[in-house]
Amino acid sequence: MRSVKSPVKGWKVAAVCLAVVIVIVVQALGLPAVWPQELAEPRLDEEIAEQEKIFQRRGADVPSGYITNRGLSDYAELLPTGFCDALGRLGSSDRWLDIGAGEGQAILDYYAPRGDAAPEKCGGSGTRARVVAISIEDRRSDKWKQQAASLGDDRIRYLSGKSLRHYSVEELGKFQIITDVFGGFTYTADLSRFVENVLSLLEVGGGFYTLVPGVHLEGGDKLGTWYLTELEDAAGRPEKVCSWLKKCTCAKVTCESKSDWKRPTELIKVEKVCSDVSVPRMKLVEIEAGYPPDRRFQLEP
Repeated sequence: MRSVKSPVKGWKVAAVCLAVVIVIVVQALGLPAVWPQELAEPRLDEEIAEQEKIFQRRGADVPSGYITNRGLSDYAELLPTGFCDALGRLGSSDRWLDIGAGEGQAILDYYAPRGDAAPEKCGGSGTRARVVAISIEDRRSDKWKQQAASLGDDRIRYLSGKSLRHYSVEELGKFQIITDVFGGFTYTADLSRFVENVLSLLEVGGGFYTLVPGVHLEGGDKLGTWYLTELEDAAGRPEKVCSWLKKCTCAKVTCESKSDWKRPTELIKVEKVCSDVSVPRMKLVEIEAGYPPDRRFQLEP
């Protein structure tokens, strides 16, 4: 079942159909034809550039749906079952990486003094792990800067200015827990490489906790769903994000389908069970900038 398209998407489909008609007419006239596929790459680049502009917006220019201040209680609600317990088991020498951390409010909640509500609900009230926050844009608040100055860079660290793929394992190190709440997994234009990078940063036995909205669910879909992220196999048939992830080697994948949410959403945990990781390649074939963007990927043969 394909998604119900927005008016903009419908316009794009009509444009492609028109392009095909033009190609047929041009060929009939004996002139060289340029197929729509040959024009696709510049269009992808334009949309990706538009997406980068959204990332960089500040103040009143930030779209209302582009949330940068989610707290730890939001993570507890949005991430798979078991996340808070896993966070609570981390020791002082363990490490947590938060991708797309925004203002880093979840980390500030995690390090809030014992007795505050958020740490008691998620992550327990014991020792705290070392945490690294990654954000494309620097959205550190004064509260973050004060807490960082108090704790030191060896406890909480904030990195910005580039996406995950531009960091090496040597630069970041390894982690027992990696989280992504409406971060790279929802926004990336290179889904396979993103997953590869995440798994390369996980310790064996570690877990990646994330979610993806507007997808084909493991438990089936509702009629009339508008998908934000669509995956296809090499023949163009719908592929579910969880079934694709389960084809990764050295990864144990569990999914919780939320069909009653505003958009059908999968809450996903990927546990790294060995070191020889490989991820089936998904190629980006369509993207429309947004918060989050509409994306379509196809499995490479």
